[in-house]
Amino acid sequence: MSMTDEQAAQAAEHAGLQDFLSYSFADAIQDRRTRRVAQGVSLKGGPMSYESSNEPSPLTPLEEAILIASTSVTGAVMHDGPIDKPNGSKELGTMFLEVAGRAASSADNAQATSFFMINDEGVWLIQRPRGREALELFKEIPPRWEDRTEDDWLSFANAVKRKVHDERFSFPREWPYYLGWNAQHSNRPGTTCFLPVVDNTRQTINVLLILLSEPHGKVPLFLDDWSAFKPRTAMDWAAWAASKLGLVDTIPYHPIGGIKRVRGGFATPDTPAPLGSLTNMRTDYEAHFLLQNLMLTGEALRLGGWVHGAPMIPYVWRRDPAKGELGLGFREYSAKTFDSRWKRWPPVPASQPNYVGIDGVLEGLCPPYVTDMDAAVDQVLEEKFGPHGTYKDAEVFAQAYKDEATAETYMRNAGHPPKEAVDYAKEICRYLVETYGRFPAHSDAFHLPGIWVQFSHLEIEYYERFGNPAHTRRQAEGREIWRR
Repeated sequence: MSMTDEQAAQAAEHAGLQDFLSYSFADAIQDRRTRRVAQGVSLKGGPMSYESSNEPSPLTPLEEAILIASTSVTGAVMHDGPIDKPNGSKELGTMFLEVAGRAASSADNAQATSFFMINDEGVWLIQRPRGREALELFKEIPPRWEDRTEDDWLSFANAVKRKVHDERFSFPREWPYYLGWNAQHSNRPGTTCFLPVVDNTRQTINVLLILLSEPHGKVPLFLDDWSAFKPRTAMDWAAWAASKLGLVDTIPYHPIGGIKRVRGGFATPDTPAPLGSLTNMRTDYEAHFLLQNLMLTGEALRLGGWVHGAPMIPYVWRRDPAKGELGLGFREYSAKTFDSRWKRWPPVPASQPNYVGIDGVLEGLCPPYVTDMDAAVDQVLEEKFGPHGTYKDAEVFAQAYKDEATAETYMRNAGHPPKEAVDYAKEICRYLVETYGRFPAHSDAFHLPGIWVQFSHLEIEYYERFGNPAHTRRQAEGREIWRR
């Protein structure tokens, strides 16, 4: 009895899934290469020109679902660090923003990277399940990849995909939108691209709370290294005079919160923290790890893959159909303008508008999405210590522990940022908005690494004409395995 076309397609996808799961990590590392030319793409290149006779071939839903999963949650993290310092004092053990982990390292488990997936159907946000939401997802879908059926993969992808725009990215195929040969290769019909965007707002606040929770006398004095120290209060003048007499070290930059924060031994200028040197608080690195995971996953799927420069910033943020610029459509925000006739503009990015989010889709924890920065700090604390927070829901927190009782023991003893730390964090955040009209000021609310990864079914005929057969052997075999 012969199979129907639908049955044949299901059998082919099953074969492709089994092929993917049987591919070894060692082989993925060895075989990983950049392969750019997607099926249906023609290239202008003089004697190396190529005219495709094929139609574009979009990825299958199953292929996209597996790629999506490689950027998403994989389970819970464990706090396997001490909650006491070597000297016996308390160590803040509540530095993580999230309890759900992903298949890539993340500073303080901020998990701040969101991916936008761009294909022929449009632009999709790959949402990041948090806490109990992630736990519930894994109750419905096996967490182990080898245990998932094709339907499981598709259900997982559908649970985290959110349609943002109905058409794919579109820009004029020339500089300054595309760089070099990217204009011929990148974001073509049939391809699927993953663009990382990193939310700096929550992790900036979180890092402030962590650093300000050090013991009295060790707490860093935060400085605005884009503003010289100018005495304003009687205490400031006294500190300035003492520095001139050589009684204390000179404070060259504006101390946020003033010298009063040093009084009483809370903060110390001996460990200054210039905000300009902290930049993205190391939050941006996780996007690069996730891109590598995507590339290895694409290799295992026998796809062409290519990490390269995305369309130029700030065009990616914008969406202006009249100019042919169809990017993400982020809100541009700035509550302050600077007039160079009267004073020097602060450095970039503080003097520039802030791209803060897409209303109702992905919003930074900053104006205009919060009433003030006190509310933003309170929101971070709520997300960590509120009724459904990272350090409150014992059932979720316990997923990486021996049992729930062990998890509860950790949570009871891990500590909470002290009131002084919370107050100073709020003061720093208020200062930035009052001074620069945006938050953060020394970095952007959302960081765009400027690179993305593209996947495609390859134009095998191009590689047969010009390339070493070994370069695309697996991808050519994939046509038969996946029945592309």
